[in-house]
Amino acid sequence: MARGGSRSVSRSAGTGRFVSSRTAARSPRTTTTERVGRGTSNSQTVNRSASTGRFVTAATAARHPGTTITQRV
Repeated sequence: MARGGSRSVSRSAGTGRFVSSRTAARSPRTTTTERVGRGTSNSQTVNRSASTGRFVTAATAARHPGTTITQRV
């Protein structure tokens, strides 16, 4: 089993798929970069705006599915 800390990954807000860091740099409003790996317990679901990175309510995430990310932290 590989050891190591966390790493950065980029994800599309519209599709939820992983994208390259280069794609994320070209489309900062519709992508988000997050840390994955050690230290993430995945016990709580949160919603985050892809353009600002701020946490948003579930109602806001439902109204704007193309620019929000729902993730477990």
